[in-house]
Amino acid sequence: MDPEEYVERVLSLVEEVPWGRVTSYGAIAGVVGGGPRQVGSVMARHGGPVPWWRVVRADGSLPPSHEQNARPHYLEEGTPLRASGAVDMAAAFWEPGPA
Repeated sequence: MDPEEYVERVLSLVEEVPWGRVTSYGAIAGVVGGGPRQVGSVMARHGGPVPWWRVVRADGSLPPSHEQNARPHYLEEGTPLRASGAVDMAAAFWEPGPA
């Protein structure tokens, strides 16, 4: 797949994640191909314009550098959180469909 097409597919899926829900890097990779790290790389380089806070690690956490910026979004959207501050994946997970 063309690298630009891959980026567009990843970002398109991120835009589909509903308000107050999240998905994981691995779930996106399962749809578009590649692996979670490849999806993370796309998000790091190109994810600014999309709701990047709705893509988290499989355990519901974000990289430490993103936690403070994501928290206001979670509170505004009513995203279910655990006491630790991580997203409650059992309550908030959204499974992406085919891209």
